[in-house]
Amino acid sequence: MTHPSTLVDLLRERSQLQSDLTAYTFLADGKNESGTLTYETLDRQARAIAAAIQALTAQGTNVQVVYPYDSGLEFIAAFFGCLYAGVVAVTDNPPRKPAAIAKLQVRAKASEATVLISTAGFLAYLKSKLQQDADLAPHLNQLTWLATDQVSMDQAADWVQPQLQSDTLAFLQYTSGSTGNPKGVMVTHGNMIHNSKVIYEGFGHSDQSQGVIWLPLFHDMGLVGGVLQPLFGGFPVTLMSPIALIQKPLYWLEAVSKYGATTSGGPNFAYDLLCQKVKPQQLKNLDLSQWEVAFSGAEPIKADTLDRFVEMFGPCGFRREAFYPCYGMAETTLFVSGGLKSEPPIIRHLDSAALAENKVVPVEPDSEKAQAIVGCGRMWLGDQVAIANPDTRTQCAANEVGEIWVSGPGIGLGYWHQPELTAETFQAHLADTGAGPFLRTGDLGFVDEGEIYITGRIKDLMILWGRNQYPQLIEQTVEKCHPSLRPNHGAAFSIPMNGEEHLVIVHEVERNYFRRLPVEEVIGAIRVAIAEDHMAEVYAIVLLKPGAIPKTSSGKIQRQACRTQFLENTFKPIAEWTLETQGNISDLMNPMAANQP
Repeated sequence: MTHPSTLVDLLRERSQLQSDLTAYTFLADGKNESGTLTYETLDRQARAIAAAIQALTAQGTNVQVVYPYDSGLEFIAAFFGCLYAGVVAVTDNPPRKPAAIAKLQVRAKASEATVLISTAGFLAYLKSKLQQDADLAPHLNQLTWLATDQVSMDQAADWVQPQLQSDTLAFLQYTSGSTGNPKGVMVTHGNMIHNSKVIYEGFGHSDQSQGVIWLPLFHDMGLVGGVLQPLFGGFPVTLMSPIALIQKPLYWLEAVSKYGATTSGGPNFAYDLLCQKVKPQQLKNLDLSQWEVAFSGAEPIKADTLDRFVEMFGPCGFRREAFYPCYGMAETTLFVSGGLKSEPPIIRHLDSAALAENKVVPVEPDSEKAQAIVGCGRMWLGDQVAIANPDTRTQCAANEVGEIWVSGPGIGLGYWHQPELTAETFQAHLADTGAGPFLRTGDLGFVDEGEIYITGRIKDLMILWGRNQYPQLIEQTVEKCHPSLRPNHGAAFSIPMNGEEHLVIVHEVERNYFRRLPVEEVIGAIRVAIAEDHMAEVYAIVLLKPGAIPKTSSGKIQRQACRTQFLENTFKPIAEWTLETQGNISDLMNPMAANQP
């Protein structure tokens, strides 16, 4: 099958050539099948929904697509319904709390959506919330609402196929907001076809592949990896709600085992979660031997996570070679780089002190200064990468850390109605060679023998005592220094005081500790560990109950949001400590917070 130039043509061809093939299976509760979609059924549903949308709005307008986590198949039909109608899908997180509904209104305004589509049940819920509080999100009532699960399939006959090209806008993919306000990336059909080719090539997919995906479908990793890549490759995928993963992580591995998944994955924290929550006695019925691509991306990949996972699940047939570190972002419609399917991850050990000076100096793994950095693979299909000094915009030397710049047909058009930011981010040229345009990723790293290594984010970089400090490295130090501290649930950031940056640590504690937390012991452990490993002094430490730290919808720690809450004093800590009050740690216990459920 030769791949067409639009996603609509792609699904239309699948529906004609592989009409009865089950494309998507959904596990609403994470364990039991709640529904399936063949290509033919999906095509018909998409045509019916498209006809309903076409009756409400014109081609090229924006439609907000908001579906509950347990309505995965309805989301897929609605997303393709938007594409079939020639409108621009704006996928969004399903809000449950008033603050999230208010954010939905902000997204609706920013994207200039005119129609809101979802299930009848969710729209009824949203209507009730807006009636209870007229000031909550009044703009949402100005949109035209459509319950796609109530659209008659007979409407498929009314569909008018739009004129679509490779450069036609398909959807707005909003950034995660891990370092600031989310921005709508303009993604074309051509962007997605190219990116799908890159993922297909990099992951070594075939029509014999089998996917299992639990990631949120409205977000780029779930949408592109879990919905569009299986369609492009012509192989089946089993989808499950991310809520199921949080409630019972074992369900993920049970699905991989049951369906013989060859491809599945998620951010680093998901693999850590499995290592923490799965019990030894639960391993005996797992068969992970078919798992060929265990992709890991969206946040820093930790070498010790890879080691722990292989040690724990190796007896179930999991192979280290299956780990597939990769790198990407919304601006690149998901994928930038990835490794070789048949090879284990590449790990470099670098001098941490040199790294603070943006120098790449290899050391032995057992060196006291060794910092393990996991490689994120290489570029595919002619895409290019450059490492640039973010200030001078000149190319860095081979042994220097700089900003990662990338170019290729998968790069989005820019940010929706933000021309200045688009020019700054998507249209960069190297000052010394004139090469470009490149996308400025905002990520710091280096390239060695074609392999890309990520060291941090520019916006998160701190200068403490005259040295560059990467927050994720400090966070790794903190989470290991005391058993009460939850892995992957801490933030390190700096605040300005008297012309200098001062380090602040915000970290959740394990649930079985927070009612009987040895505060002085934990505070002391954090201060000593940071002093020894990073030669830095901590100004303030805030300890939180589980679930209190701000995260994006894809699970990334929102360091800037943590910084804002710290400065506004809106955290509800179990305990807090500052350098000025270091003699009164015990007096800072908050008994009310400690007794909260």
